[in-house]
Amino acid sequence: MTPSAESMKYLRDLVHRRSAIVIEADKDYLLESRLNPVARSNAMASIDELVKAVRANESSPLAHSVIEAMTTNETSFFRDAHPFEALKTRILPDLIALRAASRTLRIWCAAASTGQEPYSIAIAIREAFPALANWNVQIIATDLNATVLARARSGIFKQLEVNRGLPAPLLIKYFTRVGSDWQINQDIRSMVSFQELNLLDRWPLLTAQDIVFIRNVLIYFDVPTKRDLLGRVRQALRPDGFLILGGAETTMNLDDGYAPVRVGPGVYYQPRSTSEAKVTNAAR
Repeated sequence: MTPSAESMKYLRDLVHRRSAIVIEADKDYLLESRLNPVARSNAMASIDELVKAVRANESSPLAHSVIEAMTTNETSFFRDAHPFEALKTRILPDLIALRAASRTLRIWCAAASTGQEPYSIAIAIREAFPALANWNVQIIATDLNATVLARARSGIFKQLEVNRGLPAPLLIKYFTRVGSDWQINQDIRSMVSFQELNLLDRWPLLTAQDIVFIRNVLIYFDVPTKRDLLGRVRQALRPDGFLILGGAETTMNLDDGYAPVRVGPGVYYQPRSTSEAKVTNAAR
């Protein structure tokens, strides 16, 4: 049964309010394809029936299931490669020198999905900087989807998932076969702490981060949400920390408080000093 236009508009508005994800009317087919299974699994005959139930209680587990179904969980190990090369050649060497006294590094991986990105960060650290095993390295991985976080915590991946981006030597070194799947070793799993977090909510524990990965997230948001998010990330970063965005994302024309830093083919960002930010704003 084709959902009513009113139901589709309500769902687009709900998803935007709860996750900031913008779904245009010409993408309603995405809503249908992802929410029909939710309706069926809850013994509902249609999306209209699903909408009626969610409208009655937007705080219900059913409403949460609708939001989870609409979040994009596309990810892979060492996705795009060059951010991880930049970690090894520039970002981590700089921060290791700066943090030699405290021997502490804090890394936040936002929208972490099923965990391939934070685990890739942990493996990259183990491979390139074995001395950091004696440091306090905290990798916090967050996502608003509790279901994918449960998968991430288990560290178990299907053959197809480990085939995407993970070099065979690293698979052999850091994973153990579990039936037809692969589980990442406890040593790497222990480096990552997974937490449920909606980026629209407050981040009370995410302060003084040395590196923030928030890749391929801004592309789903409208401009006001992008600006708000970048400003809040800048407050969570240490003054000499690094922000790593997706290849198609930038802070330009959104937040003048960042200075671009080119490393190889990629551009990364650091908070500008207060005086630099004032000069930049005055020039616009």
